[in-house]
Amino acid sequence: MDRILIADDEQEIRSLLRLYLENAGYAVSEAADGKEAAEKLKAGDIDLCLLDIMMPETDGYHVLKNLREFSNIPVIIISAKDTDPEKILGLDLGADDYMVKPFSPLEAVARVKTNLRRFHEMRQDRKPAAHEIIKHRELSLDLDACCVYKNEEKIDLTSVEFRILSMFMEHPGKVYTKQQIYERGWGDEYAVADNNIMVCISKLRAKLGDTDGEYIKTIRGLGYRLERE
Repeated sequence: MDRILIADDEQEIRSLLRLYLENAGYAVSEAADGKEAAEKLKAGDIDLCLLDIMMPETDGYHVLKNLREFSNIPVIIISAKDTDPEKILGLDLGADDYMVKPFSPLEAVARVKTNLRRFHEMRQDRKPAAHEIIKHRELSLDLDACCVYKNEEKIDLTSVEFRILSMFMEHPGKVYTKQQIYERGWGDEYAVADNNIMVCISKLRAKLGDTDGEYIKTIRGLGYRLERE
């Protein structure tokens, strides 16, 4: 049974989400402030986090930033802030999804299901008969462990970043459109989400140390590709 952490300082929101998530078959834990959320995430028994931004003690951005140092579980930001800069910042820090308050609890459950399915399927995209590793230049991608290494140094990626990089590494030199990238990375039908894709590619480049398109090249008007050499 997947365990969901609801991190929000509003008791009414936590109680409502708990009711709907438990009815959907999930185990639910709660945190009323950022410090409590960070402690529960550090314990390592959470499969997905619904994370508010404005919380006492520590805000959600700091919780997310610290989480991404040791875990790539899905994180859905739930926030009253609905501007593009706020959304981009959350995605840039490693969030997988962003919901603006007020939202329907049924929509929240649907988002949880989608992100957990994507996370679990990340390990099942390919079913090798033996331990399989894809190598490209200095990069090594371990499909079983869902890990990426550059010159044997581990790089921590979110589930979306891992899925996109694995797609690139499976076919170096192939140009992927924004629609293909979105559908593979986010697991949903393509919508106008250029900011999400742009931020994710930018974050992925930074983690790879790709400052000048050495690995992931932008093909204007088409999309992106992983350079062969």
